[in-house]
Amino acid sequence: MTAKVLTVQSVERHKPNPERRLEIPDATLPGFYLVVQPSGAKSWAVRYRINGQPRKYTIGAYPLFDLGAARARAREALQMVALGRDPFVEKKAAAAAARVAEKDRVAHVATIYVDRHLKPNAKPGYAETAAALITNHVLPCWGERRIGDIGRADVVALVDSLTDKGMTTGANRVFATTRAMFNFALARGMIPTTPFLGLKPPLAETSRDRVLTDAEVRLVWKAAEAVGFPFGPMVQLLLLTGQRRDEVGKMVWPELDGLVWTIPAVRTKNSLEHVVPLSPQARAILDAAPRIVGAGFVFTRSGTAPAADYSAGKKRLDSAMLTIANKEAAQQGRDPKAVSMPPWRLHDLRRTCSSGMARLKVTPHVIEAVLNHRSGTISGVAAVYNRYAYLDEKRAALEMWAQHIARLAE
Repeated sequence: MTAKVLTVQSVERHKPNPERRLEIPDATLPGFYLVVQPSGAKSWAVRYRINGQPRKYTIGAYPLFDLGAARARAREALQMVALGRDPFVEKKAAAAAARVAEKDRVAHVATIYVDRHLKPNAKPGYAETAAALITNHVLPCWGERRIGDIGRADVVALVDSLTDKGMTTGANRVFATTRAMFNFALARGMIPTTPFLGLKPPLAETSRDRVLTDAEVRLVWKAAEAVGFPFGPMVQLLLLTGQRRDEVGKMVWPELDGLVWTIPAVRTKNSLEHVVPLSPQARAILDAAPRIVGAGFVFTRSGTAPAADYSAGKKRLDSAMLTIANKEAAQQGRDPKAVSMPPWRLHDLRRTCSSGMARLKVTPHVIEAVLNHRSGTISGVAAVYNRYAYLDEKRAALEMWAQHIARLAE
């Protein structure tokens, strides 16, 4: 085909041949072609020879690249050929480098870490929390960077930014989760070392030792009655059983069987099934809970999900406690304005239950059995095979504790 100068109008006018692909040369720039497919799709290409071998370099589709842009790209490619460089090879190498760069990005490694490690190996709650920490705090800073380029100074800058925002234990959780992700990358050969070597979490943590007094236990019980279902009864069951917040909050009816509540291994912190004897007071709370048709969860509003708004529920509970305390202070002739409520957390109810049973002379190994601890006096092989060990002792301890709470609430 005799080359003619390609123009905007001629590019538009060229029609496809249903039988074969057309390549229309440009007289202005030899080697530059408009390619028209039988389908009608048009694109741009450059044909050249290098080291005696013919090559074709594809510029891109029309009209994504108009005539002017395509001709400029073609001229650059032919200039590279004149200098002994192969634009086809360099384009292929650049694409491969881009793919490698994508694999090396922190965001890509994070996806692999979540999908191949957290989801298969960690409990759903932990996996979800860890993924959220990475998504919310790590990826905005490092997501598009190569993981191998992250150094100790970057880690220090990240945790400093978190503590500057007021994060305390949360900053430690981000540090630990990110360190675990880098250790995962190290184990898989993605990085030669980890920038976390020798670094410690940003803040020292002290174990909480908050135990509610008997007067506070009484207020919690009465305030829970005032708050009502589902949060109030859930708090009462936390206090009566000493189990963890999510274990109680996400309780389902099939776990309950008369006098016992069996928490499956997938829902316990130590991944061991745990049998909890139910005191008469605990059974009364469960008997009074409304049964929503088709619902598996005990403490639920919708029937399809647990009532997990713990923060809002705790605020309502604290408010109810203060209201009750102020009213009683006025009745007793004390100044209601002088009443104060020291801060506490839902997990403190577990510690209060443990401490309360100890005050009632329950032996340490029974308390550990109630709390589903497998360290200290119950550990090793005995912990695995003693699924029903101390069942009677646990029942006696929890009923003694429940009676103590009942006396306080009178």
